[in-house]
Amino acid sequence: MPGLLTLDKIQCNYEKNVIIKDLSLSLSQGDIGCLLGPSGCGKSTILRAIAGFEPLVNGSISLNNHIISSTKSILAPEKRHIGMVFQDYALFPHLTISENIAFGLNNKKKQNNQNQISELIELVDLNGYENRYPHELSGGQQQRVALARALAPKPSLILLDEPFSNLDAELRTRLSIDIRAILKELNISAILVTHDQKEAFAMCDNIGVIDSGTIQQWGKPYELYHEPVNRFVACFIGRGSFISGNILTPDTFSSELGSIQGNRAYNWPQNSPVEILLRPDDIVYNAHSSLVGTVTSKTFAGTSTQYLLQLPSGKKIEALFPSHQDFNIGDLVNFSVDAEHLIAYPTN
Repeated sequence: MPGLLTLDKIQCNYEKNVIIKDLSLSLSQGDIGCLLGPSGCGKSTILRAIAGFEPLVNGSISLNNHIISSTKSILAPEKRHIGMVFQDYALFPHLTISENIAFGLNNKKKQNNQNQISELIELVDLNGYENRYPHELSGGQQQRVALARALAPKPSLILLDEPFSNLDAELRTRLSIDIRAILKELNISAILVTHDQKEAFAMCDNIGVIDSGTIQQWGKPYELYHEPVNRFVACFIGRGSFISGNILTPDTFSSELGSIQGNRAYNWPQNSPVEILLRPDDIVYNAHSSLVGTVTSKTFAGTSTQYLLQLPSGKKIEALFPSHQDFNIGDLVNFSVDAEHLIAYPTN
């Protein structure tokens, strides 16, 4: 796939404070990327830099092989051919849905505009709402209008800044899946900024985990979950517990849970101390296992139940069992470890 957007070692400052430093990423045509991280990590600053609202102290940003931002020049936001969708929808309350969508169109041929607006209304599943006003729509419908308006000028790239944060959890998931389908149908690239992992996983092809103004890891959701490059990514993505161990062979570790083997090799000296990451789904109920933990908490989630198990050493690990395997607080549970994607980090 041809490259569309490239950020090359960009740096952004706020007054004298470095907010973004030596940050690089590349997005291919038709791909949906995500900047994921906690509040204050710099992800919105990156988005503003791409949009042209934030100057660069170092580095450059290219779109379609043309530099749109550097330390020497900055292309005006309105000339970048980039659409934006915000968390507060930013619709004009005095304009109808059709008029809101038409706002960004420069085509002087009214009939062409109307045909395009009708196509977009159908695309975002709002047929019959053309003459309504924003206050007559639900939050999810308003965000669909905002997307249609951003798509109307046929941009090269769409930037989505926490677009679902004002919606309830179920609607966020449903709308993120719907918007992904729309962008994929049009083969339009996008970058989503969010702190919500479920939202990022549902919508994006590649995710950049941001911490302290740098990308800790850029990869597919599966890679971030099963192959986190450092402890920050491991702790931020998904859930999990760390237990102490020592390396026996490149792919096997000793621990209080016995010998644990995975599918990847580590080139560390034998007996090196390590911290082993266990995801909740690595812990499997096994009535015949000698490993045992005491249930100290449980969270029922319909198809599954999240448990916190205390080991004889006092260490606590998380486990995710099918909900028909029901245990109570204080119960002793026998389990085994099935950690195919075995992740470990050297002990500091």
